[in-house]
Parts: sequence; C-alpha cells; structure tokens
Amino acid sequence: MKTVAIIPARGGSKRLPNKNNLLFGGIPLIAHSILFAQNNNNIIDEIYVSTNDEAIKKIAMQYGAHVIDRPEHLSGDLEPTVTALQHALTIIPYAVDSVVLLQPTNPLRPENLLKEAFESYQMSDSDSLFTVTRNHQKLGKITNNCFEPYNYVIGQRSQDLEPLYFENGLLYISKAKLITEGKIISENSMPYEVNHIFASIDIDTQDDFDYANFLINTK
Repeated sequence: MKTVAIIPARGGSKRLPNKNNLLFGGIPLIAHSILFAQNNNNIIDEIYVSTNDEAIKKIAMQYGAHVIDRPEHLSGDLEPTVTALQHALTIIPYAVDSVVLLQPTNPLRPENLLKEAFESYQMSDSDSLFTVTRNHQKLGKITNNCFEPYNYVIGQRSQDLEPLYFENGLLYISKAKLITEGKIISENSMPYEVNHIFASIDIDTQDDFDYANFLINTK
C-alpha cells in the first residue's frame, strides 16, 4: 500500500487568472507543491497533479509529476476538491493507503511539516489529519447594524481569549478509503497545529499573491 501526493490544480481561475502558472519565487506557483512533495520522497511514493488545463499539465510534467486529466464536469468553480481526489484514485493503477493533499494555493510550507505531521498521523487512530492555526483575533458578528462579540467580552484582553483555530490549508493527509466515501476530513480527523507565518498564505486574489511575494522575498 502506498502514500501518494495529489495536487488539484484546475484552470480557469477567475479572481486571479492563471494563478497556478504564475511565477512565484522564480518558478510556477504549482511547482512549489511538487518540489515539497519531492523533498519528502521517504513518505510520498508518487506525485500526481489533477488538472484540466494544458499549460498546468506541461508544467507538472516538466517538474516530474504524473498528470491525471481531470474531466471538465469535475473542474467547475463550485466543484469540491474531494471529487478531484476521488477521480484520481480511480485512475491511479495500484492500491493507495493514504493521500497527501497539497493545495497549490498554499505554496509555502515549513520544511519539516510533512515529516512531523505524518509521524503524528501514523501514531494516531485517526482516518485523516489537517493543519490548523490558532486565531488571536477578537471575533464578532454584526446584527441589525450592531456588533456582537463572539469569542470575548468587551474589555477582555486578547491574550485571555479562549483558543480558537482555523483550517489553514497547508496540508491534509487522508486515508484513501475516507476519500472514496466523499470526505477529506471527518469527525475522527486529527487537527495538527501549525503556528507559522506561512499559514497565513492562501493565494486566491492579487492581494494574496502580492503578500506571498513579499514574504518569500523577505524570508
């Protein structure tokens, strides 16, 4: 049984056109996730890019990844990531135990992230793992033009807030069986905390891309 990395990278992004092909740190955005997987070849047996785009396909092959041609009906704006993973598992010609999902829009990851997270995943009885980051903001909602605090009371110090976390998208590890059931994470999933500046990067807009470029040029 093998562990594979799957990088879903469809074409047709509207908010940031051709984002997966844009040069970031001197190489295409998607190449960062491919290289991260290659640098963890003691864990990952094969690397697959699922795409419907010829330019992305060419880049993926150039950087040594296998390509899975994703059907157009699984490549729409509203299509969930899990369907691309399900399709990929039907194409991969051998039994897969675990899938490492690497989103190309999260190109910057701590060097030892997969090694440490995979060790925790193997030691647990969870069917998946996903990375989270603590949020230190005072959150609330606006109702009838009035602000209602959610995770604090007015006057409370931010350092005294009850810990809340957000799913940062850096890394997912899932049993292939879970994916075939239509899930990437489930009630049995293990949250893996990553408090690193890279966790703030998720590129969907030009502003996101500019901020990520600032980080990669300064870090």
